[in-house]
Amino acid sequence: MKTIDPTARIEEGAVIGEGTSIGPYCIVGPNVVVGANCRLIAHVYVTAQTTIGDGCVIYPFVSLGTPPQSLGYRGELTRLEIGAGCTIRESVTMNAGTVAGGGVTRVGARGYFMNCSHVGHDCQVGDDVIFATSATLGGHCQIGDFVFIGGLSAVHQFTRVGPQVMVGGVCGVRGDVIPFGLVNGQYAALEGLNIIGMKRRNFTKARLATVRAFYQQLFHGPGIFAERLEAVQQLRNEDPAIAEILDFIGDGKHRALCLPADNGGRH
Repeated sequence: MKTIDPTARIEEGAVIGEGTSIGPYCIVGPNVVVGANCRLIAHVYVTAQTTIGDGCVIYPFVSLGTPPQSLGYRGELTRLEIGAGCTIRESVTMNAGTVAGGGVTRVGARGYFMNCSHVGHDCQVGDDVIFATSATLGGHCQIGDFVFIGGLSAVHQFTRVGPQVMVGGVCGVRGDVIPFGLVNGQYAALEGLNIIGMKRRNFTKARLATVRAFYQQLFHGPGIFAERLEAVQQLRNEDPAIAEILDFIGDGKHRALCLPADNGGRH
């Protein structure tokens, strides 16, 4: 049975799932779908064509599906999709997409978004991510599964962050971050592999040693980066993680690659 506080405003056309509770002073727009067993605690604002998956918990002063912060936006009705099981803490904002960017912002399942974090228009965010306080995405970012973004860090528009990456606190991420990478610094530089995260994803000691050796050869070996990148292509069959990193680098389009500081930080 769904529960709606008498002070909440649910526009005609909105769909509220079974077992969901809508708390005091929430506003839910006419094109919104809220899944089953969600909790909108109080003062939550949901608009645009927003869908919220089952079992999400949304805290006060969250704004979901608000218009994209893009100078090209002309009032079109666009989408925000949020997966199941997310926790969205106080004052988080997630914007809907733009027509030019495909019209949809997507957030995966089981994400934990701490207070004041932001997902910009047309971003594609994976499953099981953690955004610490005030972590911010510009528009069109792509964030992989199991990514952690530290507090007060910002990811530049059109930047890709691969799966299982850890971004330290107070970082400006201006370049694509390889899967399994660990980045830190005022302007983020690659500091190594996210070994703790890889262990949590059941990487064995043998696999870690293989991927570490590949990483050292690619980022700290002799010669220029392009030559090293060509040389390590033969290693892609040694471990799926190596192939994933190489494919990620090969797919780059908009941003330079985030490199270690001793390689200039970006390529």
